[in-house]
Amino acid sequence: MTLWNVDLHSHTFWSRDCLTEFETIVRLCEKRRIDRIAITDHNTAESALAMKKIAPELVIVGEEIMTPKGEILAYFVRESVPAGLSPQETIRRLRAQGAVISVSHPFDRLRKGAWREADLLEIVDQVDAIEIYNARCIFPSDNHKALAFAQEHHICGTAGSDAHTNTEYGRALTRLRPFSNAQEFLAALHEAEYVKRLSSPHVHVGSSVAKRLRKWGLRKSVGDGGSE
Repeated sequence: MTLWNVDLHSHTFWSRDCLTEFETIVRLCEKRRIDRIAITDHNTAESALAMKKIAPELVIVGEEIMTPKGEILAYFVRESVPAGLSPQETIRRLRAQGAVISVSHPFDRLRKGAWREADLLEIVDQVDAIEIYNARCIFPSDNHKALAFAQEHHICGTAGSDAHTNTEYGRALTRLRPFSNAQEFLAALHEAEYVKRLSSPHVHVGSSVAKRLRKWGLRKSVGDGGSE
């Protein structure tokens, strides 16, 4: 069976720590044979909705939402869910939209949006998946812990690049049978295969540069080779 290469965690210039334009992402996906990409900008789905108009077959509308306990990833989102709500209220609003829900880099020890295991246990039966591989994790053991948690609780796994710079798109992929809606996507996750490649730790410098350029009111592409 044909499997799609799907990047389930990526950012655009709508995130303050990313400067990559929609058109650049589309070109990179074509070059790197990424069949579908979830646009999961921080605390907004508006960017994904806008990019889907440009590349309707490519884009999965998503969002990465900060809660007081950690970050949540959502797919097949129809409208933004704001930051700062409790995990339970965030999940409730996503369920009302028919979204598929995962949890971002749950045990990344360096990430602001990581989760305490006790907090994650409170919602594990309310989400559809756990991000078992994030290409931006500096310590591989943090991804290993996420995978072990998902396996222990018999929950699906997602993998994504968490791309913020041009070099990152497609570093980590979830390989899925073709899907056309949230229900088919969720069913495909149960049989997922994965491409797991860590990005260089230096990509975090790119995010810091992006924040600084925005502070200075400047914009340029961040990543080796410009649009590549």
